[in-house]
Amino acid sequence: MDDPQTQRNVDPPPRPGSWSAQGRPQYEFAGAWPFVLVHLLAFGAVFTGVTVTDVVVGVALYWIRMFGVTGAYHRYFSHRSYKTSRWFQFVLAWLAMSSSQKGVLWWAAHHRHHHKYSDKINDVHSPARHGLFYAHVGWLFNNTEETDYSRVRDLARYPELVLLNKYWVVPPALLGFAVWWWLGWSGLFIGFMASTAVLWHGTFTINSFTHLWGKRVYDTDDDSRNSMLFALITMGEGWHNNHHYYQASTAQGWHWWQIDMTYYVLKMLSWVGLVWDLRAVPPHVKNNNKVSELATS
Repeated sequence: MDDPQTQRNVDPPPRPGSWSAQGRPQYEFAGAWPFVLVHLLAFGAVFTGVTVTDVVVGVALYWIRMFGVTGAYHRYFSHRSYKTSRWFQFVLAWLAMSSSQKGVLWWAAHHRHHHKYSDKINDVHSPARHGLFYAHVGWLFNNTEETDYSRVRDLARYPELVLLNKYWVVPPALLGFAVWWWLGWSGLFIGFMASTAVLWHGTFTINSFTHLWGKRVYDTDDDSRNSMLFALITMGEGWHNNHHYYQASTAQGWHWWQIDMTYYVLKMLSWVGLVWDLRAVPPHVKNNNKVSELATS
């Protein structure tokens, strides 16, 4: 992962998911009912009313779990851009999975596949190849539920992560129960269900929108782009062109004005020894291969 140009689409495997002879995705929407139900249950607040505490908890859980997605699922388990202890690795996995985005091995395996074939026909969620809906959410329901353990051998050697990956529903279920126990039905509908639905779509914007809209700073062989808006929504993931150009960096915002809240939290965790060896982008990488330079060369 140290070389931004190492992950290319050599000897591509079959396209992830199921496809018709005409190239259309073969959705299995029968498995989408939990996804739909979470969205619908948020409207239960119409009948229960909403308290200030419900909203505060919902907002807090959005940002806390967004860090689980960005700092754990993505920058740790998918890219191993920093190091931590085995016990804190488990904490990170539990936090990430409380977002209800399946197991850490499943998430990392699909994300590594995405980087290897980014915006090629074998990309698991490319808006350029498969359309905006498919890249944003449709790919989840196209027979992609299995974990490709061959892509996460470094993680699969930890039996506790394999167990969590198998029973991925436990962390979000326990969190939802705890919110209901504390705040009642209105807390469940707003503090957990609505927060989870918004969190999902916040995460999914990176798969879809940041491959369509934004600024291309670096010349990559995909359509990744940088966006301040999506960086704010996702605690720094919107600097997506930076990330696709050099995946090994812990930080994705490479300039003072590129706000990257995930990196700031990880930096603070490093101060107390919970994480360490945060990888930086080398100056020669950051300063080379820019689109504007190539256009004028």
